[in-house]
Amino acid sequence: MSKLVLVVDDEQSVRETLRDILEDNCYRVELASNGQEGLDMIDRLNPDTVLLDIRMPEIDGIRALEIINKRGQHVPVILITAYGSTETTIEGMRLGAFDYLMKPLKINELLDTVKKATEVKAMVQRSGQAEHEVERAKDNIMVGKSPVMQNIYKTIGRVANSTATVLIRGESGTGKELVAEAIHANSVRRAYSFVKINCASIPENLLESELFGHEKGAFTGAVASKQGKFEMAHRGTIFLDEIAEMSLSTQAKLLRVLQDREFERVGGTETIRVDTRIVAATNKNLEKCIKDGTFREDLYYRINVVEIVLPPLRERKEDIPELVCHIIKRCSREHGKPVSGFDREAMTVLENYDWPGNIRELKNVCERAVLMSSRPLLTVEDLPHSLRKKDRRIEWLGEIQGDSLKEIVAEVEREVILKALAENNWNRTATAQALKINRSSLYAKMKEFGII
Repeated sequence: MSKLVLVVDDEQSVRETLRDILEDNCYRVELASNGQEGLDMIDRLNPDTVLLDIRMPEIDGIRALEIINKRGQHVPVILITAYGSTETTIEGMRLGAFDYLMKPLKINELLDTVKKATEVKAMVQRSGQAEHEVERAKDNIMVGKSPVMQNIYKTIGRVANSTATVLIRGESGTGKELVAEAIHANSVRRAYSFVKINCASIPENLLESELFGHEKGAFTGAVASKQGKFEMAHRGTIFLDEIAEMSLSTQAKLLRVLQDREFERVGGTETIRVDTRIVAATNKNLEKCIKDGTFREDLYYRINVVEIVLPPLRERKEDIPELVCHIIKRCSREHGKPVSGFDREAMTVLENYDWPGNIRELKNVCERAVLMSSRPLLTVEDLPHSLRKKDRRIEWLGEIQGDSLKEIVAEVEREVILKALAENNWNRTATAQALKINRSSLYAKMKEFGII
């Protein structure tokens, strides 16, 4: 079925012109002559995209966008106006507008923007409403209306159907895997496998076998032939998380796959050809890795065709309330506890915290609060003591005498690890050395505390 576009404009000539252009390009079109009528039609029709004029009597476009946000209606809104200004542009994007177009409209720009907007709506529907994976999608849907996240959604929409290799960059816990999943879910490859592998969690001597497979007898323990992740992802997408942890020899083999789309299994001679899209992610500075000689420059240019940079949570704090609401709903459902959310004071604490562990840390805090609380409305008392006190010196131990020793030790351990990670730019090898533990132990602790 063709996509439905709702045009909201108080000028009849504009409405009719837009209808003609869009219908000529196979869209279904509904028209509204004012803001209130447009809001009513969004409720009734659930359009794929809304073209919303800013200058209208009574309810203008900015006010209508505010109401759409308050109602939690996830519809891409394209603002249109003949009276552009920096202030209205910033305000519109701050409120989560998909894009902003100036009158007189350029037909190609209009059609291109509408197409991208409907693709984003389709992404949300597939991620959050597909019947066969509704519960999983509720947990993994991308959340956030901040301008930087809106731009990321736009980029996903633009690149999803291409074959371009994508590099996702960002600190640990910012949601890089969700971006990779969204790219796959909105691509022509979505009917095939999305295969993920964490290059940091697999010992170096086994990673090549995991990626490319092995033949029987290729090494001790290889009692049978085994397909690698690339074969499993044929015609689909492979997600290489923490690609900077890959050894130079494995990087060389990956480079060949990118160039020639072929490889041999470990211990094998048969050349295997694959059609697999590669999405990679890292929390490291790859440019520095190249200078240090730990990452191949030719591979860097091959994987960095399209770059998506995820901001740390501290740089998009306006998204915290929506993220918290989403996480609390999931945790409440999973654990069978009727928790509605945090009170205003607790939410202020969450918004003021810098979240060095990003969204993963936020999930960990919210889930702990849901599990430990006996009240439907969570308060400051349900938050970890390290969040309640900006000054994290040891004196806060005096405030947690009601907790068990095990909880106190775990909280201190978690804070020490977070501090060491921050001081070492989230380089796990350097952090492990600083803490005088081995890398696998650090990884296990990070997983335990929800900061990976």
